[in-house]
Amino acid sequence: MKFKNPFDHGYYNTKQLRQMGFKHVGNNVQIAKNCTIIGLENISFGDNIRVDVGVTLLCASGYLKVGSYNHISGGCFLNCAGGIELSDFVGLSQGVRIFSSSDDYSGESLTNPTVPKKYLKVDIGPVFFGRHVIIGIGSIILPGVTIGNGSSVGTMSLVNKSIEEFGVYVGIPARKVNTRKKKFIEQEKLLLSERKSSLPKL
Repeated sequence: MKFKNPFDHGYYNTKQLRQMGFKHVGNNVQIAKNCTIIGLENISFGDNIRVDVGVTLLCASGYLKVGSYNHISGGCFLNCAGGIELSDFVGLSQGVRIFSSSDDYSGESLTNPTVPKKYLKVDIGPVFFGRHVIIGIGSIILPGVTIGNGSSVGTMSLVNKSIEEFGVYVGIPARKVNTRKKKFIEQEKLLLSERKSSLPKL
């Protein structure tokens, strides 16, 4: 008798995901079955995507656009109220938190979503990641931030303002400490040539 591994099939596949009501699901998309996802109709996925265990996608308002060849590691949290876009070849390490909206902390208004909107003062701003961005474990990205193509953000960093292309950023708040090599651009060309594929535009 063949033993059935209870941990098999821990991910929804593309066919299953396309039946759930997402705005768009490309090819070869996998999402762990224990993720929390709100607002499926506001979420678009490109091709070759993996979303790991315990990820939370809060998209009841706003939007989430995920390009192709992206990985969202376990425990990530994305608040999409102001809109979040991840371009192609983006990697989010474990526990990354991205906020496109935030309560006011000055004391001039009430806070939290149980309060009527007229008593709130919410900072809302879209977050955009360029191509080949990689974010280290536990880092936090705040509303209105753009991360330029090819930049990397080190572990446990806080990004509270937009950062340039091909930089290496670390710290609280994140600051540039180096320039990132660009060898991965040639590797991308080789990969896509082998796959004979073109990346869809979202």
